[in-house]
Parts: sequence; structure tokens; C-alpha cells
Amino acid sequence: MILGQLDKSYVLASETSALNLVKARALREVEPGEILVIEGSRMKSLKPFKPVERLARCVFEQIYFARPDSNIFGRNVQAARRDLGRALAKEMRGIAADIVVPVPDSGVAAALGFSDESRIPFEMALVRSHYVSRTFIKPTQELRDLAAELKLAPVIETLKGKRIVLIDDSIVRGTTSRKITKSLRAAGVREIHLAVSSPPIVSPCYYGIDTPRSGELIANRNSLEEIRKFLEVDSLHYLSLEGMLEAAGGGDSSGYCTACFTKIYPTPISDYQAPRSQQIT
Repeated sequence: MILGQLDKSYVLASETSALNLVKARALREVEPGEILVIEGSRMKSLKPFKPVERLARCVFEQIYFARPDSNIFGRNVQAARRDLGRALAKEMRGIAADIVVPVPDSGVAAALGFSDESRIPFEMALVRSHYVSRTFIKPTQELRDLAAELKLAPVIETLKGKRIVLIDDSIVRGTTSRKITKSLRAAGVREIHLAVSSPPIVSPCYYGIDTPRSGELIANRNSLEEIRKFLEVDSLHYLSLEGMLEAAGGGDSSGYCTACFTKIYPTPISDYQAPRSQQIT
């Protein structure tokens, strides 16, 4: 949460981009365990809890959820995503391709970073419809498939006969990615090298992000080669955990929650039990 000021009043928002829209000045992030008491033009900060031993900030904010024009955890999101793409290109050094193509919109910044580092030209060869919401949180597979088909359209003239590096920020179920790769093949793409600017997602989040149960996560139940075959791509590359943390933190790899990538949760969840309708039988 961000604390800002507008004239003589205080304002709060989840991202700095919201403050920019109302022309407020961002002051600082609200600290863990901090209570702000605001009365009129006066503010008091209370810290009744003992200091946290270590931070567990959601790294997925930098990868996907936050707006690119926001500053989160002391970093601009757009800059962090470009660094994720650069780190991915370093780990894939020597890949042979004609163009770098992002999955819009959240893959664009990482693709720009990948292109900068690899010197492979960047092309916006997938056109996104902004009237379709995020596909991975749709309640049924039928709706997810329909949304995936409506969401992106290939630019055939740019893609035909090309070897491409396709950049995405993450793969959850894999259904959207498979729809995209099929449409790219139909457009005449010769080779698809899918590069993901985060590690494989192997476990769900219990802290507010609407990710599926474990059994629906493609990386939870399949090897890298099995995922590659399912997605029908020539090669599949994920950014390493170390590379992600280093890039997202701008050189500081500490203080992030990585439970969705590691199954290591920063708080005990041993007493968690999924609702009966969600349990895997």
C-alpha cells in the first residue's frame, strides 16, 4: 500500500499509478504491521507489532500483476520486467531466431529486455483485444478456451516463415499458451522457442492471488519436456529462480515470497484444507 499526499490531504492506494492519475504525490510505502491514523490533515503512524523477521513481498507483482507505470517495492515495474527479459536472454544465450514476439500485454517489457540483450529484433506480431479479461481466472475451461481465442490475433505478414522467440511472463495451466502456439503455427511460423520470464509455477497461492489448485498447474504434474510437447513448441525455457529474484529486485534477491515456484510458504499453512468442491479425488 502506498501513502501519498494531495494538497493538504493524505491518500492511499495499492499502486503509485493510481496516485499519478489524481495528481497526488507518492510519499512512501506503508510498512508491514504499520497502522496509519488519519484525521483531517494530520496523520499518526503506529507500530504495535514486533518487527517482521524477514519480508515476503509478492514477486508476482513485478512479474505480472502490477501496472508497468507503478513503482513497487522501491522499483519501477516496467524496468523490473525489462530486467527479467534481459536475465532470460542471458540464460538462453546463443538461441537462433529471427524475431522476438511478446504475448501482450504483460510480456511486452520482458520481450524488450530480451531483444536488447540478445540483439534479436523485437516485433509486436500478436494483437490483443482489450475487451477480454485475464484468461487464467475464468471459472470454466470452456470460457478460458473461448477467451484465449478472442484475446490474441497473429500478424501473419510479420510471422510467416520466421523463427521466433515467444516471450510470456508465466504459464499457469498452459491452455492459453497452447492456443497461442497453435495460432502461430497456422500463421506459418517456422520455429517457436517459448521463453518464460519466471520459473515454473508448481503450487497455488494462499495469500490472495487467484491461482488454481495444484492439480491444474501444468508444471506441478509435468516435466519440462512434457510441457514442451503439450504446448507444441520447438523449445521451452523458464527463467531460473535465482535469475528472477536478482532481476526483480534490481540486484537485491532477498525479501520475496516464492511459494508458487518453490512450495516453500513464508507462513504455516498446514491447517489449510481446500473446500470439498475443490478437493482432488
